[in-house]
Amino acid sequence: FGIIMLLSRQGFESEQIDDLKGLAKRSPWYAAVMAIFMFSLAGIPPTIGFYAKMSVLQALVSTNVPGLIGLAVVAVLLSLIAAYYYIRLVKVMYFDEPVESAPIVAGGDVRLLLSINGAAVLLFGLLPGGLMAACAQAIVQALAT
Repeated sequence: FGIIMLLSRQGFESEQIDDLKGLAKRSPWYAAVMAIFMFSLAGIPPTIGFYAKMSVLQALVSTNVPGLIGLAVVAVLLSLIAAYYYIRLVKVMYFDEPVESAPIVAGGDVRLLLSINGAAVLLFGLLPGGLMAACAQAIVQALAT
């Protein structure tokens, strides 16, 4: 949502997909960070979103509860539909002509925070072991109480 907030300005809210047109030409760094986030939401490796979806599907399939395999199939189908929309945003940012040509200007703190978030999405996707172990431990502790 940080990128969407950057695109909003006085008297103009960025609410349409068309507002993202040509973002890669206007501000390549913000387009790259937004693409990382979209790929993560779509569940494409090597992002943490892939491991999140894979973990949920693995848990559904590994149980012996009737009906959960069907639920996993539905989840995969819905993920495919959602991926279409996420990838469409990346297409709009990189392959459509920009409506506006002015570069996006933001403070260094905003750029730094978005960069840290994008790097974390990639880092945890490339090295998910530590995060997955911490999550598993948190679940065990939550269920023990």
